[in-house]
Amino acid sequence: MGPTRVGRTLGALAGLCVAVGLYLGLVAAPPDATQGEVQRIMYLHVPSILTAYAAFTATFVASALYLWRRDARADAVAVSSAEVGVVFTGIALATGSIWGKSTWGVWWTWDARLTLTAILFTIYVGYLMLRAFAEEPQAAARYGAVLAILGFFDIPLNHLAVQWWRTLHQPSSLIRPGGPSIDPALLVPLLVNLAGLLLLCGYYVVERTRLEQMRQRAMALRLMRGRRG
Repeated sequence: MGPTRVGRTLGALAGLCVAVGLYLGLVAAPPDATQGEVQRIMYLHVPSILTAYAAFTATFVASALYLWRRDARADAVAVSSAEVGVVFTGIALATGSIWGKSTWGVWWTWDARLTLTAILFTIYVGYLMLRAFAEEPQAAARYGAVLAILGFFDIPLNHLAVQWWRTLHQPSSLIRPGGPSIDPALLVPLLVNLAGLLLLCGYYVVERTRLEQMRQRAMALRLMRGRRG
């Protein structure tokens, strides 16, 4: 089975937004006055981590719904959005390291925000490993839901880290009281790329959820046949 109509729509919109956003960010936007051309990595780095936050928020909500209702559909959304969130967090860590090497002179430092982002990545990789290797699917769903809910609280802590501690990482220029503090020439490409990656995230979650539900149904059929046999 191919992508659903919703999936095809999200995929097409995502492709269009990402193409336009990358053109605006890598070609049309002026270089940063301080950092120069290397600042262009922002157009992938910042949308990637914000998209990861959105994916993990979906995991958090779906996990809470699963614990409340024991609805397999919510569990399918939870594990699917967690997978997508891990991918975008990995992209954010990789692009952040490249950016950090150019601006700080090192690939990695145990800065509060960087460390908390690495912890977030590790928590949800652990969540996926728990889901993959647990022998009892319902127990894996329950324990995974608890881990996903606890891991989610790393996100607000991560966002506030630059305010609570002295860090190398600059405060957010996009999500802050009073609105963004970025020049419109830089803000527009950033927002277009963010919209594109959010749409791409939605596409992956929709299609991965569909596949997860198919897997759940196949597993349920195998269990029924095993009991009859």
